[in-house]
Amino acid sequence: MEIILWITVLIFTFLLMEFMAWFSHKYIMHGFLWVLHKDHHKKDHKSWFERNDVFFIFYAAVSMIFVVLWSDFNFFFGLPIAIGIFLYGLTYFLVHDIFIHQRFKIFRNIDNKYARGVRRAHKIHHKNINKNGGECFGMLFVPKKYFK
Repeated sequence: MEIILWITVLIFTFLLMEFMAWFSHKYIMHGFLWVLHKDHHKKDHKSWFERNDVFFIFYAAVSMIFVVLWSDFNFFFGLPIAIGIFLYGLTYFLVHDIFIHQRFKIFRNIDNKYARGVRRAHKIHHKNINKNGGECFGMLFVPKKYFK
């Protein structure tokens, strides 16, 4: 029974991260930390790295805190929460940084309705190079209007 609860918490955490990604993108990245995120919309540098990449460190730190809570403080749900955050981060990296932005030249030939919709939605979001006015959405739950 504990393993079912553990897996349920992991899956719930993964799905909750979709909301957290949308929320942090809309209200933090396009809000008070725009200074870190704006180079993701408008390249003002020649480096492969972006200031926007700093957000990875934040989510990695949150995940590590839950590992410590699990290992040092016997918080049973710490590990499945940490793994859920990690798996979402890995999925986000694969979809956003590799598939959409092609930071590594793989997954180039994926062409199906979902892939086209995700790319189209992201491209529309990136047309706005300003802090305000861009539509924000998650990675998994993209509005249907983008799937033509």
